[in-house]
Amino acid sequence: MPHFNFFALIIGTEILNRRRSDKHFDFLTRALAQHGTKLSGSFIIEDEPQLITETIRLIASQPDSILFSFGGIGSTPDDHTRQCASAALHDGKLVTHPEAKEIIETVLGKDAYPFPILMADLPQGAKLISNPVNQMPAFSLDDRYYFMPGFPEMSHPMVDKILQTFLPLPAVYHRFTLTAQCKENELIPAMRQMPKGIEFSSLPKLYQEGWKVTISVASYDYLLAKSAFEIYINTLKSRSIPFDLTDEHND
Repeated sequence: MPHFNFFALIIGTEILNRRRSDKHFDFLTRALAQHGTKLSGSFIIEDEPQLITETIRLIASQPDSILFSFGGIGSTPDDHTRQCASAALHDGKLVTHPEAKEIIETVLGKDAYPFPILMADLPQGAKLISNPVNQMPAFSLDDRYYFMPGFPEMSHPMVDKILQTFLPLPAVYHRFTLTAQCKENELIPAMRQMPKGIEFSSLPKLYQEGWKVTISVASYDYLLAKSAFEIYINTLKSRSIPFDLTDEHND
């Protein structure tokens, strides 16, 4: 399975001041999980051009990054994403996209002017993403960065279609989990032995009867996950620390 680092950029002051609730993070994590993968990072930021630009640059600097950006591609004065995407990834200029212009004029007629037509001004080289609701197109750059409306009913079907390009078949993510009756630091030596390609987590919690820590190990490679998990089991057995196994499962 090819490896990608997926990121979400959720743009909207109205989310940060709680005038609207975010629906993108939950959707995207579930959509990625269905393909056997997850987000590497998620950002919710206000409609501020420099912040938007710098966040896009940060995401683009990460290896094998794929960006799903939600919001700010309309034609109102607080819609900065088209310009910011160009500034972060290209030359900072916007050009009229002929196909986008034609779509907007066809759908809206004379109402396309003077403002909705501005949505056809896109970074050089932008590719259109079809909108299943009102036909106003979103756009992508470099086949890696996807800029979509903030409306979930429009953007979420776009994401589902895009993911089929990168992850056409669901991958199996093998996970092993145990809960040990000890403090987290008892297992640090085992943590230091985790090989590359292993995702592991340590979740300590204090109960009335004392500390417990839940260890989870996962990988697309079944044998790698199994052998990494055995490191924890052997460590616990060697120290006579009681533990309970959770049934093996696939994400």
